Amino acid sequence: QRQLVESGGGSVQAGGSLTLSCVASGRFLINYGVGWFRQPPGKEREFVAMIAERAQTTYYDDSVKARFSISRDDAKNTVTLQMNNLKPDDTGTYYCAAERSGGSIRHRDPRIYDYWGQGTQVTVSS
Repeated sequence: QRQLVESGGGSVQAGGSLTLSCVASGRFLINYGVGWFRQPPGKEREFVAMIAERAQTTYYDDSVKARFSISRDDAKNTVTLQMNNLKPDDTGTYYCAAERSGGSIRHRDPRIYDYWGQGTQVTVSS
């Protein structure tokens, strides 16, 4: 069974950093594009970042560009989201997701993703 497991969430003060990891069961992730989404309290899930198959392309929401960095290590079946200079607006549950096309112009649309993790909580205090 193909699963994604996120880790690395926590509580930090504004300006701090966190590193989120998404680890896949087995080696299926190598052929998938992987995205990070977040769901702020009381709001809908929103796109954060995405990395295409073989790291050919990366995409970021404007709100996190220059602060967040997405990378992948296919040998370890892992995608990492490095988050720096965190702001209270970054608070939410963060999810990783994998889509089988390997990278898509529709990367912001959660409906294209085939597998989702259970989420990890990030709380940023002012």
